[in-house]
Amino acid sequence: MQGNRLWSFVAVAVLGVAAPALADEAKLLDEARSVASTVPPKLLQVLLDEIGKGGAQGAIAACRDQAPKMASAASQSTGWSIRRVSLNNRNPKAVPDAWERAALEEFDRRASAGANPASLEKGELVDEAGKRSYRYMKALPTQELCLRCHGPLEKLDAAVVARLRELYPADRATGYAVGQIRGAMTIRKEL
Repeated sequence: MQGNRLWSFVAVAVLGVAAPALADEAKLLDEARSVASTVPPKLLQVLLDEIGKGGAQGAIAACRDQAPKMASAASQSTGWSIRRVSLNNRNPKAVPDAWERAALEEFDRRASAGANPASLEKGELVDEAGKRSYRYMKALPTQELCLRCHGPLEKLDAAVVARLRELYPADRATGYAVGQIRGAMTIRKEL
């Protein structure tokens, strides 16, 4: 009987601590989702504007130059570190770390099993190198517009291929089809 009371006390104590922690984690997830949704629509508009001005080859430089600036501005205004990563990166700075790589590989497995790529996300509290943070990733599925620069190499416009070779000699970000996961928004908040 006394053992049961002890376990009941331990369960209540653990649940009493876990409930606020779960609420805090849910709040961080909501905040992360909101922050992660800010950059892609703005970047999409910039790309559409550039394509309208001079075709897809003009959008390549805009994506290279504007996307990091947008992520930096969003990072400064939100307090979250924001960037894009990919298993097949174009930008050498978009190489995923181990946590991001595992998430991207999980996204690919889930998409291959039939999950909607646009719904794929991962968020969790992590302890890395003695620091606690909340990490979140949201998959970026390839859209029709993306194929102008990320589609099969043999289907890309010659001017696009030339611009990609000029700006990204080690480019690995072609060969995609609509719906495939091209990469992800990855954000982190130190706690």
